[in-house]
Amino acid sequence: MSDTRTTPLIQSLPAAVPFVGPEVQERLNGTRYAARLGANENAFGPSPRAIEAMQTAASEIWKYADSSSYELRSAIADRHVTTPENVVVGEGIDGLLGYLVRMMIAPSDAVVTSAGAYPTFNYHVAGYGGTLHKVSYHADHEDLPALMSRAAETGAKLIYFANPDNPMGSWAGGTDVTAALDYLPEGCLLILDEAYVEFAPEGTAAPISADDPRVIRMRTFSKAYGMAGGRVGYAIGARPLIAEFEKIRNHFGMNRAAQAGALAAYHDTDWMDHIRREVQTARATIARIAGENGLTALPSATNFVAIDCGRDGDFARAVLAGLIQRGIFARMPFVAPQDRCIRISCGLPGDLERLATALPGALQDAGR
Repeated sequence: MSDTRTTPLIQSLPAAVPFVGPEVQERLNGTRYAARLGANENAFGPSPRAIEAMQTAASEIWKYADSSSYELRSAIADRHVTTPENVVVGEGIDGLLGYLVRMMIAPSDAVVTSAGAYPTFNYHVAGYGGTLHKVSYHADHEDLPALMSRAAETGAKLIYFANPDNPMGSWAGGTDVTAALDYLPEGCLLILDEAYVEFAPEGTAAPISADDPRVIRMRTFSKAYGMAGGRVGYAIGARPLIAEFEKIRNHFGMNRAAQAGALAAYHDTDWMDHIRREVQTARATIARIAGENGLTALPSATNFVAIDCGRDGDFARAVLAGLIQRGIFARMPFVAPQDRCIRISCGLPGDLERLATALPGALQDAGR
């Protein structure tokens, strides 16, 4: 029995977070990482225009930010050929997922996701008392038809589907996602998490109208735009749904400097092209390092690569522990059989050289 006056639901939940950050791990371990390759951050950094805009905005940080994020929403709407009323800006996709679950899910409401998919979504669902129904991956891909079928069976109000996927880096064609909407149960909303879509092959982004009431699309400035610390994300959806966010969102929750940086980054298409080239090179380097050690790099449409360690989850966890012991911050999928892999974020050449040096010893320690 808790001594606090929290709700019975909150008291029933574990005091855990979906991810333990590298800074926390460093404090616990009493040492610093030599290479930060675990959080899918963009080590190549934000646009110089974004940095300049944030530096300029810092002199006015005494002011609250525009509570409507009007300029940023307008720029996003222009690119997606829609209106600002179809766009909401929030504290990263994580924050927007929390708002959406709060809007949609009452205790015991059914929600469908993939077993082993992005765990922060599950964290929000649990926090509002929803009931999660999980569907297995198929051939290391999230199985959208199976997610639709489970939603029909359970009467789910939400389906979570990431394209491209984290943690495997796999992806589906955008037209396949659009076609699958014909099987979406009535009254169910598809959350289409496109956090990594800027890294994906052309045709991955689903051609879905912003006003389609069946879907809400979420994107971020944390990955391709290199602003994970800025906490800026956005969602695109039908105007009636987007208007509901106004009832509960933190209207002054967006950092003034981060908004300015995001707007500048959004317009710098040349820098985005540069980032895509850097990520392609880094993915190839990670695949080469894996191959040199007898491992298999899975195809990736993201800024990370899942490396198949060739055995079971216990072996992969031992490999991961060996990397961490050698100063390489990395992560891995949580659920079998995907937990046979470790996941390596694209990093700077020096960081990947450190990975190449550490991996053989980690494999040896794991009993290779």
